[in-house]
This record gives sequence, structure tokens and C-alpha cells, in this order.
Amino acid sequence: MTGSPENEIYICRCEEVTREEILAAIADGATTVKGVKIRTEAGMGLCQGRTCRRLISQMLARTRPPSDIYPPTIRTPVRTAKIREYTNGEDDL
Repeated sequence: MTGSPENEIYICRCEEVTREEILAAIADGATTVKGVKIRTEAGMGLCQGRTCRRLISQMLARTRPPSDIYPPTIRTPVRTAKIREYTNGEDDL
């Protein structure tokens, strides 16, 4: 696994996480995208995983039995907030 040019490919370009690092996280026990994220910081860059989440999911699917893969959890906002709630009603912005 180490030393292969294929493993030096960046999966998460924002955080510069390589395929090798993702595979190491999976070998370390990561069974979800979140598990990979915790171990490697993949998906924590500017795009918040919009470009790498799918690739990481595919890598998990290839290396784990389907019963060991858990669906990703995405936290949605509890409620929408208006901008004025954050500006204390100030209009001089």
C-alpha cells in the first residue's frame, strides 16, 4: 500500500488528505465517513465534504462488508434563523 503513486492521490483536496491516509483510517476501524473525518480531518475544509464525502463512502464500501458500514449522519439546522437575530436588530451593516 505504501509507496504506490495511486495512494498519493488527494481524496480531500481542501485538507490535503491522501488515499493512503483514508485507507489507514479505515484499517484503524473507521466504519463511517465521520470516523474517517475524525481520524484524518477529511471533509473539514472549505467545501465541508461536498467533494470528498462520496469518494470516502465508495472507499468504505470497497473495504468493508455491507453490514459493517453505517449511513452518514448529517445534522440539519433545528430551525431557520433570520439575519437580524444575529445582528441584534441593528440595520447599520
